[in-house]
Amino acid sequence: MAADLAPGIEGAFALDAVEGDGPAVLVEGALPSGFSGTAYWNGPGHFVRGGLRYRHWLDGDGLISSLTFGGTPRFSSRFVRSVKRTEEEAAGRAVYRAFGTRFDGDRLQMGLGLASPVNVSVYPFADTLLAFGEQGLPWSLDASTLETLGEHTFGNALNAVSPFSAHPCFDRSSGEMFAFGVSFAAAAPLVHLYCFDAQGALTRRARVPLPYACTIHDFGISPEFAIFYVSPYVLDAAALLHEGASVREALAWKPELGSRLLIVRRSDFARVGEVPLGERYCLHMINAFEQNGDLVIDVIELDRPVYDQYEVIPDLFKDVARGRPVRMRVDPAAANGPRLLERIELAYDRAPDFPSLASEDALLPYEKFWMLGISSTGMPGRKFFDELVALDWSHGVTGVYRAPRGLHLASEPLVARRADGSVFILCLAFDAGRSATEALLFSGTDVARGPTARWRLPHAVPPMFHGVWTPASLS
Repeated sequence: MAADLAPGIEGAFALDAVEGDGPAVLVEGALPSGFSGTAYWNGPGHFVRGGLRYRHWLDGDGLISSLTFGGTPRFSSRFVRSVKRTEEEAAGRAVYRAFGTRFDGDRLQMGLGLASPVNVSVYPFADTLLAFGEQGLPWSLDASTLETLGEHTFGNALNAVSPFSAHPCFDRSSGEMFAFGVSFAAAAPLVHLYCFDAQGALTRRARVPLPYACTIHDFGISPEFAIFYVSPYVLDAAALLHEGASVREALAWKPELGSRLLIVRRSDFARVGEVPLGERYCLHMINAFEQNGDLVIDVIELDRPVYDQYEVIPDLFKDVARGRPVRMRVDPAAANGPRLLERIELAYDRAPDFPSLASEDALLPYEKFWMLGISSTGMPGRKFFDELVALDWSHGVTGVYRAPRGLHLASEPLVARRADGSVFILCLAFDAGRSATEALLFSGTDVARGPTARWRLPHAVPPMFHGVWTPASLS
């Protein structure tokens, strides 16, 4: 019998009261002087409805959490009142098919795709807070109360059937937001690429052909380019639309088709070309920038997709894929199309995910970033994230914090850089023994030392996905 390598994790997926507001209680350490701002996270927060228990981590309704520092730290969490949640709460039962769960009589939104649970990421943009799901438009929220304001159509420039993913990219220098979505028609799969100005208006859009109808979760931008790591995790849209399959069931890993970088020019969304990459998979990008005429692209590269390891709740990651951070240096102006010049792998392969860097470093040459890992990668049995890893592209792994047994790292680590240059890492953690959620603060230069401060939150929340740190001047 396989060992239980994530004891008590089932409690994180069985919480009832996950909405609320209250003070976060300091239980260890101290708040650094001048540390102020708000951390936001988004993640699935409701896994049972009307007797139906969801199978997959991506199925739960989006729960937005915020932790504000400046005076007494305060924590809030509230569900996104999406179409899916609103209708299902009113009906008292599940209505819509989910990413990994189907049931008799389930529905698709408008018969065309999943009704988004809006449960993946959250970012401030153009005077609002936007919550994003894996499919469908983002939803606008009140940044202070987390109240849902409505589906965000960018001034009616887009609509409910506009393809839109959960990972936008931001250019701090221009204030622009770039976003994308995938059309999965087998005969003509496309990436829809969007640019929004600092006021939130759609200024440019284009459709870029894909080699196959694959899922793409994330992308990157540099000052001159938009970059997609295209992996052959192929969606059979007919199985989803006409045969009653869940998205998970309709996905197939076809490494023989080959992975590649797709590079698009930012100024006019013209296709620059592709770079073949072999048979690896990328879920998350890290950063991209230009240096001495080259395009540098940093990613987390995995041996295979991980979505099958997000089920069956709560027994996750029983056979999780190994991976590694990878830096690729590309000549985008080579005579016969973009050409790979150099590839660097960092020596950490324990299922790395949720990479994060200081927002000030986006689109610029940089060295340091942080991510989560699973120490028991390669061992049989359910497991969960228990390592916070500090890395440097010149020096490799510079520090690893391993959580004690029964404490599960439960959010993307957020990087906060103060005006004096000091860096802190903020991460949520689920304490299975107490059925409580804590916020852990680390020194960015010494994560191996462990948290420099810990706060007990007023109520527990399930593991979150992606988040963002907003300094006090922006929060």
